[in-house]
Amino acid sequence: MPQKKAPWYFLLLLILAGESVFIIPFVLARVFRPTVLDAFGLDNVQLGFCFSIYGMVALLSYLFGGPLADKFPPRKLIAVALWTTALGGLVYATFPSYTTLKILYSYWGFTTIFLFWAPMIKATRVWGGATSQSKAFGFLDGGRGLVGALVGTMGILVFSLFLTSEIAEATVGESRAAFKYVILVSTGFVALVGLLVWFFMKLDAEVEKEIILEKITVSQVKEVLRLPAVWLLMVIILCAYVGYKITDIFSLYAEDVMLYNQVEAAQVGTFLLFTRPVVGVLIGLLADRSETTLWLVLSFVISFLGAILFATGIISDGTTALFFISTLIVATGVYAARCLYFAVMENGQIPLVLTGTAVGLISLVGYTPDIFSGPAIGYFLEHSPGAAGHQHVFWMLAVFSFMGGIAAWYYYRLYRKEH
Repeated sequence: MPQKKAPWYFLLLLILAGESVFIIPFVLARVFRPTVLDAFGLDNVQLGFCFSIYGMVALLSYLFGGPLADKFPPRKLIAVALWTTALGGLVYATFPSYTTLKILYSYWGFTTIFLFWAPMIKATRVWGGATSQSKAFGFLDGGRGLVGALVGTMGILVFSLFLTSEIAEATVGESRAAFKYVILVSTGFVALVGLLVWFFMKLDAEVEKEIILEKITVSQVKEVLRLPAVWLLMVIILCAYVGYKITDIFSLYAEDVMLYNQVEAAQVGTFLLFTRPVVGVLIGLLADRSETTLWLVLSFVISFLGAILFATGIISDGTTALFFISTLIVATGVYAARCLYFAVMENGQIPLVLTGTAVGLISLVGYTPDIFSGPAIGYFLEHSPGAAGHQHVFWMLAVFSFMGGIAAWYYYRLYRKEH
């Protein structure tokens, strides 16, 4: 690990960039899912296929973008990723056809992953040093959640401001006109963060020299593949990421099952986003003071228990308090796992200088839910309308949480600290 730690504002810029790059393709759809479906004339299966196409492009981007992060400074790659993603936002604001929308999501699969993902993870490891990995990744994911929540809140305010009639009486055309302003404001924000990263997210020259390789060799790739941690993290991240993708439907659950209107449903999505920073900061601080790998196991246990509450169908429009408590349980488990799965790379003895290559290989399997989870969720929701479809989705979460818990337990047994 480098001796000189990067300054605090380096992590702040990483947090801003880390969520900003996903605002247009994902955060807006998470907070405004019912509005997005109406404005673009989509059903859940079609939106799921957009995410799936994104995932297929992202899959190759993880593989080839990982080594790129070991050859170039994170600042330059991250800034270019933000600017190119923002350009896609201008197309998104025209409410293109379904065919164009699929092309746009494939484009975002390249800009947000090939140029961005591995550099962000590597830069976070650099900031965390040898002793603060959980804090670094906890603050990163928690901070990203806060940025997403603030942008989501801003989006709701902009949407409400430009909606020309009462929410319950708004036509599709009126919702679309208001949502266009939400997209444009978000696009401007992403471009601005790109400028801040380019000019201010600089590493010390000595540190930068330590973490950059002139050439990635086949033997180095084989070295990474020989590490048990790499293979276990593939499974752990795959299971945890399914949970994260399923949080996209909470706003839709609020509308379909709890019978909320569009703005109330969007507020549920924003509530989730505000949960994420709290969980990230608390888990990051706690895990650094104890066993990071054990906290990862507990996160899967919590998400499993929350999933069972929803899957059994006991949550309906007459159980508002239980709905929010259960949502909080699922969110805590899912966001805690998300905070910690890259934080345990240090425990797994993955060399810092090969972080990009390792992240690329791990992500090749770990983020396959980008391909299959969207269509799977869409299928359950469309073929079993109402509460039944949502219950099927949460059974899916329970199964993946159980498998992730087993893999995390094995990782804990393999790499736990010797006392």
